[in-house]
Amino acid sequence: MSTSPLTTTSYAVLGLLAIRPWSSYELTQQMDRSLGRVWPRAVSKLYEEPKKLVAHGLARSSTEQNGRRTRTVYTITAEGRRALRHWLAEPGDGPALEFEQLLKVFSADHGTTPDVLATLAAAQDWARARCQESLAISEQYARGDGPFPERAAVLQLTSRFLTDFYLLVGDWAAWAADIVATWPDDPSQASADPAVIAETLRRAAIGGQRQPGRSHAGAAMRHRGHADAEAARETGQRQR
Repeated sequence: MSTSPLTTTSYAVLGLLAIRPWSSYELTQQMDRSLGRVWPRAVSKLYEEPKKLVAHGLARSSTEQNGRRTRTVYTITAEGRRALRHWLAEPGDGPALEFEQLLKVFSADHGTTPDVLATLAAAQDWARARCQESLAISEQYARGDGPFPERAAVLQLTSRFLTDFYLLVGDWAAWAADIVATWPDDPSQASADPAVIAETLRRAAIGGQRQPGRSHAGAAMRHRGHADAEAARETGQRQR
């Protein structure tokens, strides 16, 4: 079996195996439910990753009877846990945004204003649907019956980021739609608003001056915490 180099996807699967053993099918389901929101990959690719981990000695496979069928179950090895710890010790890369609707907005001056408004409405629908998914999962853990209660301390961090991101997309799409609604039918004839450009400059300057540290992050999160409920309500009202 080929021992091709490990990728970020390899370590994503290894991280799932560190939680518990999974079959190939269960891994794809779990990736779709959780990691798929931050690291989406084709199902065909996910079926190959456990085999690669076995080839590297980071996981082992076993065959189990599942009704009339047999299935392959993968379990992390001690070497796999060491490799995962080594990978986690590296800071990693920042996010890479892949956002088709934003790409369409970028080229909006070659289409029509109704096209842009439809794209922004779809972005708001996406954000609302994702928030509903996040709400359902968060409610499970709030009740104490989430599937991995022992991991709640870690999951609260990723869940908060994703929820804030969904709110960001929804708020941005609603804000952009208010602007685009004032455009002529041909977006290429629209005029830029100096106030919007100035505000973008101000925000970028603030972000560029921030230093990593608990004081900045703590203050920002406390402020966001007070505003979250109202922001969610306003987003929901705009999107309905």
